[in-house]
Amino acid sequence: MTGLAPESDAALGPVRMALRAAAEKKAAELRDAARSQAEALLEAARAEAAGILAAAADEGEAAARSEAALRSARARREAHELVLAQHSSLRLELRRRVRDAAVGLTSDPRYPGLRARLTEQCRELLGPDATVSESPDGGVVAEAGSRRLDLSLPVLAGMTLDSMPGAGEPWSR
Repeated sequence: MTGLAPESDAALGPVRMALRAAAEKKAAELRDAARSQAEALLEAARAEAAGILAAAADEGEAAARSEAALRSARARREAHELVLAQHSSLRLELRRRVRDAAVGLTSDPRYPGLRARLTEQCRELLGPDATVSESPDGGVVAEAGSRRLDLSLPVLAGMTLDSMPGAGEPWSR
């Protein structure tokens, strides 16, 4: 501020003060507006972060439920397969024991009478010309032309077992 006369400098004092007051007021308004805008942005960012966090938690929870359901289904399937395998094993063991017991009948003193009745049955079903021979496992096998009748003890035992309600599933009782 050089070059002005001292009375001009004194006359410009109130103008300078008015300009300075206006500039300070404007700066305060800009600062308050900037502070409000920054607070609004910060609040929006916090709200967005909270929303993202809640969505991530929901997604994580849903993924965990889904994974738990898959694991549970897998465990149920494996348990079911294990039960089926055990049932199959029991069924095979029952069949083996029944077959062995049937084959053991050949040493029973009543076996010759049983074999005679089976031979008679073959001749009734296939005719008197049927060729009847003893099965190595006990019982008889007959043939008449293209027809064949197997009345061996293991076959009869298996048929009897199959005809018994629930005998094929000993675990169901």
